[in-house]
Amino acid sequence: MLSGLTISNFAIVSELETQWHAGMTAITGETGAGKSIAIDALSLCLGERADAAAVRPSAKQADISARFDIGNLPKAQKYLQEHMLEGDENECLLRRVVAKNGRSKSYINGVAVTAAQLKELGQYLISIHGQHAHQLLLKNDHQLHLVDEYAGHKSLIDNTAAAYSHYQTLLKELKELEAKNAQQQAQKQLLEYQVAELDEFALEEGEFEQIEAEHNKLSHSQHLLEGTQKQLYALYEGDEQTINGALQHSAIAISELAAIDSSLEGIATMLNDACVQVEEASRELRSYCDSAELDPERLAQLDERLGNAISLARKHMVEPSALVDHHLEIKASLQAICVDDERLSQLDAEIADALANYQHHSELLSQSRQAAATQLSSLIGASMHELSMENGRFNIELDFDKERVPSRLGQDRIEFLVSTNPGQPMQALSKVASGGELSRISLAIQVIIAQRVTTPTLIFDEVDVGISGPTAAAVGKLLRRLGESTQVICVTHLPQVASSAMNQFFVAKEVANDETYTQMKSLNLQGRIDEIARLLGGDNISKTTLANAQELISAHG
Repeated sequence: MLSGLTISNFAIVSELETQWHAGMTAITGETGAGKSIAIDALSLCLGERADAAAVRPSAKQADISARFDIGNLPKAQKYLQEHMLEGDENECLLRRVVAKNGRSKSYINGVAVTAAQLKELGQYLISIHGQHAHQLLLKNDHQLHLVDEYAGHKSLIDNTAAAYSHYQTLLKELKELEAKNAQQQAQKQLLEYQVAELDEFALEEGEFEQIEAEHNKLSHSQHLLEGTQKQLYALYEGDEQTINGALQHSAIAISELAAIDSSLEGIATMLNDACVQVEEASRELRSYCDSAELDPERLAQLDERLGNAISLARKHMVEPSALVDHHLEIKASLQAICVDDERLSQLDAEIADALANYQHHSELLSQSRQAAATQLSSLIGASMHELSMENGRFNIELDFDKERVPSRLGQDRIEFLVSTNPGQPMQALSKVASGGELSRISLAIQVIIAQRVTTPTLIFDEVDVGISGPTAAAVGKLLRRLGESTQVICVTHLPQVASSAMNQFFVAKEVANDETYTQMKSLNLQGRIDEIARLLGGDNISKTTLANAQELISAHG
């Protein structure tokens, strides 16, 4: 439960430190005094969005700390343990600091955390019911949320949401693939044509370089034959002096001279070797000339294939030598499109299975809701009778339809039906209930759900708006009864509700040195009598109103 709250430079609060107790605590004060200031500060401390306007105009930052006794809160203890945020035994300290620029820092037991972590932990500590909660009661989504809260079937909600997410993921994939497939159809036709064309041409790896070399050789075959024959005659086979003959003549001459001077023997040897090399080259040239042939038909074949390769390469805007790699690439692209086609055919079956799975979980959720709605309808009806709606009847109508468009919340249509007068048929809450009746029904639901959820601290911020007289007394009794098992904090303007509390704070506003200050002080018995008398009679506090105030308090023991 909440045990302490310290506020510094928040809104119109300069410095405030309060201690809180178990049971029901009422917060009262004059209109505009800032009765909800403690709740606003607590909300900020529990992770609500920070705003620069929260900082007192004359201050650099607002600083709020809330201390909780978590000795009987296993879920809060588990959260702190899992996130290594444990503090002193059975105690948890939340702190929020908001700078003038609107930026904030958050702490749990002195450790810096995110605002999201404050909010995660906060759900195990406090539940705040605002003064506009009864307006939410008219919204179908909120009605469904209330039934789910009462049912406490989180696992069913999570299963339905997970099944819905999976179903939506597959639908999204299908939509994207269909759009992609439509765009790819024209591309697919082009790729199929290109692949077929290249398959038919069937250029092999390295083939272009080979045919290019062979084509070059055949196209110059006449020139090669004439040139090699001419050099053969010059080297060895000519009718006149040949290079081989001249070398032999020189070799013989130098050999004769070497007989006289041995230093010429090396030159003689080289000339003899040269003669051998020339003879060998001549034999090779003779063999080349004998084997050389002019093959116009082969040249034409090569010319055609080479031309086709160059033409295809130009068509595909690649180099001829890269045509084989390009062929493989577009084959892979075509294969990817074919894989998408296969995935499309698989998705139909997967989506059907996912929808069936979603509808199964949705139906289980609906069955649980129906059981909870029956119980909740009975409890709300009984509570309406306690709150001076003796002839009130209440019913939660749930309609499950598999044909309804799936949603994360299931396939239930919900409607809160009410009848407040004898003979009046059950109709939608929005069409029947007045503002006061709606407020009472909302309060009854919040109290019932609070008892079911067993949140350690419940805060009601002027949820008794539009209520007066005997009904206000009934509301007070209802909240006091709830306070016997749970810490209840209630901001109220009704003396009947305030007198039902076990503890009471008074909020006052004053102006000093052109600045506004809000103070919040705990009231003793006499202070409570005076304040409730003020609520009863306004500024004119008489002996009668004081007696009435004391009687109201005494009525609760």
